[in-house]
Amino acid sequence: MVGFKPTDVPPTAAVKFIGAGTAACIADLFTFPLDTAKVRLQVQGESKAVNMKTAQYKGVFGTISTMVKMEGPKSLYNGLVAGLQRQMSFASVRIGLYDSVKQFYTKGSEHVGIGSRLAAGCTTGAMAVALAQPTDVVKVRFQAQANSSTNRRYKGTMDAYRTIAREEGMRGLWKGTAPNITRNALVNCTELVTYDLIKDAILKANIMTDNLPCHFTSAFGAGFCTTVIASPVDVVKTRYMNSAKGQYTSALNCALTMFRKEGPQAFYKGFMPSFLRLGSWNVVMFVTYEQLKRAMMSAQRSREAPF
Repeated sequence: MVGFKPTDVPPTAAVKFIGAGTAACIADLFTFPLDTAKVRLQVQGESKAVNMKTAQYKGVFGTISTMVKMEGPKSLYNGLVAGLQRQMSFASVRIGLYDSVKQFYTKGSEHVGIGSRLAAGCTTGAMAVALAQPTDVVKVRFQAQANSSTNRRYKGTMDAYRTIAREEGMRGLWKGTAPNITRNALVNCTELVTYDLIKDAILKANIMTDNLPCHFTSAFGAGFCTTVIASPVDVVKTRYMNSAKGQYTSALNCALTMFRKEGPQAFYKGFMPSFLRLGSWNVVMFVTYEQLKRAMMSAQRSREAPF
């Protein structure tokens, strides 16, 4: 057996809440450069049509290489502080409370249908966005901002919060909430429900036991499915949140403008870094989350019964 053993007592809601936020931060530390590359590819061509010959960023590793060469390695972690703030508030709610909300919808029944799973995913995803949207706005704007630019929009994380609130009002900090709720309803449902279903199927078929290989396989499958479903909404969300005041009248206007100027393929810009990021993020997050839950419950049991 690899890692911590499953505990006899199921993890509490508090353990899941803290474990999810911590695991998501660890996953972000590993995968943030891929997320930054994804954002740069998604916003490329925003002001004018860009073809492959004139594009500044070409592919995942080409984008990362260009950023390191032009702006230095630190540019890959632009917005990391806001990203970690986002995960501690965001993932704790959408992942940590998922099981509790799922039990609420099933009224404690042992049989959990796909409808209850989907409802729980939508609910915790929407709750998380409502709470953590300002951190997401700041993270995206930092990732889209070139370090080499002489006209940098923000000097630091707190300066970004203050500047956005001053120049765009409180609505600016919650800019893109509607597409983000849509995106995260899709992401949460696909990610958590797919992970749930794959893991349950593996365990019921006795292909693997409830340990690291099972968690890894389930998380990788969830990452791929999530990327396919959520990429179009993710691109619109990124463009809209990064846009200057008045550039788009709404998220729908942003999507229509993208379609008219760049064609349908624009909705899958940055797909490969999205998949690499979501796939690796899911693997690191879910594996770490499962281990943290078990470690915290073991520690709690040891404190309660030291001898």
